[in-house]
Formats: sequence, C-alpha cells, structure tokens
Amino acid sequence: MERALETLAGGRVVWGALALAAPGLNVKIAGIGDRDTPELRYMIRIFGSRAVALGLGYLLSDPAARRRWRKLCLMVDVFDTAAGVAHVIRGDVPRGPAAGLAAITGGYAAVGALALKADAPSS
Repeated sequence: MERALETLAGGRVVWGALALAAPGLNVKIAGIGDRDTPELRYMIRIFGSRAVALGLGYLLSDPAARRRWRKLCLMVDVFDTAAGVAHVIRGDVPRGPAAGLAAITGGYAAVGALALKADAPSS
C-alpha cells in the first residue's frame, strides 16, 4: 500500500508541476482547450501549487507524519471528487472532461480510503 501511496504522491507532484509550468497544456489534456482563458490558467496554477505541496508533503515526511498527510490528501480528494460529480450532474461544464477528472480524483480518494482503513487498529 505504501508504494501505491508514494506513486500517487509522485503523480500529484508531476501533474502539479505541469499545471504550474504549462497551464494551457493542462487545460488541453483535461479536454477543455476550447474554454482556455487567463482566469482558468490562474485557477490551474492554484491547483498545481496545491498538488505539488500535497505530494511533496507526503513524500518528504516521516511515517507518523505520513499518516496525517494521508488524511489531508483524502479530504482534498473527496472534496475534489464531489465537486466534479456535482458539475457532471448539473452539466455546467463539459461532462466528459469533468467525469474524467472526477474519476481520477475518485481513484485517489479510493486508494486513500483503503490506506486509512489499513491504518485503523483492528477491533
């Protein structure tokens, strides 16, 4: 499980760094290149810095701190997934890209939830 979490944290760093360095490319990869605006690029960069911080925070922490980082990452992933699902339901953004991004964050949340369950003491 730890290897999977490290891989996901590395993915956060890579995706976040890409968002910071090339937000327009991130918009195209997400499938919403037709909606590219300076405001969207700004929001993508905000996402990027958060993703880098979460990923590096996890990777650079000791085992005790990593448990706390897992909880923080899970919270972010659950909120991001819920927001994505809400947009898919409302249909106020292109459904395909929104569903794809919600699936990615949902996958992160699922792994995070499994890790949290594995951390819980057995009863």
